[in-house]
Amino acid sequence: MGADLTHIDTWLFDLDDTLYPPEIGYLRLIEAKIRAYFIRLTGLPSDEAWALQKRYLDQHGTATAGLVLHHGADPHAFMADVHDVPLDSLSPDPSLRAAIARLPGRKLVFTNGSAWHAERVLKHLNLADLFEGVFHAEAADLIAKPDPRAFAALIRAHAVVPATTAFFEDRAVNLAPAALLGMTTILVGPQAASSTDAFVQHRTPTLAPFLDAARVKEPVP
Repeated sequence: MGADLTHIDTWLFDLDDTLYPPEIGYLRLIEAKIRAYFIRLTGLPSDEAWALQKRYLDQHGTATAGLVLHHGADPHAFMADVHDVPLDSLSPDPSLRAAIARLPGRKLVFTNGSAWHAERVLKHLNLADLFEGVFHAEAADLIAKPDPRAFAALIRAHAVVPATTAFFEDRAVNLAPAALLGMTTILVGPQAASSTDAFVQHRTPTLAPFLDAARVKEPVP
C-alpha cells in the first residue's frame, strides 16, 4: 500500500534534484559554475576552491551565504551567474505532472535557489502552473535550508500548517527541521533507500511513483 498522506493539504517540494532526477546532471552544470566563481573570487586552485564551497554548503546551507559572510560577495550577482546554464538536459515528465496534479490542496516549492532560477526551471519542466507559490532565496532574505529561520519565514509567508504539510527533499539534512516542526518528511532520490535518519518518515528513489501510490484526502463531493 502507498503512504498514508490523507492528512495532508499542503504539498511542499524542493526544486533541484527533487522535481527532476539527479542522474541527468543538470545540477552539475551549476556546480561547475560555482567552482569557477570561487576560483575567480578567491584565487584558490580548483580543488581548494571546491572544498571551500562544500564547507560553506555544510556550514551555512548554501555557498551564497558563505560568500556573503566571509568574502562580502554580491549574492544576487553570484546567483545570476551560477544559475545561467543551459536547460537542455531537463525534460518535462508527463507522469510527474499528472502525479502532482492529482494531489488535493496547495502545492508550493521551497528552494535555496533564486526566484529566476526557480521560474525558468519550473516553466521548462511544464510544472509552473501547478504551484501556488515559490519560496526562494530572496524571499528568505538569503537564509537557506536547513536553517530553522528559513522554515519560519516560509510558514509566515504562506500560512503553512506543519501538521498538514508534506515536504519532499533530496537532502536529508533539510528534512530535520521540517520534522521538528511536525511536517511529514519524504526523502527523494537514489540515496533515500540507505538513509537511516529517524526524522525521515518516507523514502523513495523517484517521485512520481510514490505520489501515484500515496493515499490522499478524498475531494469533498
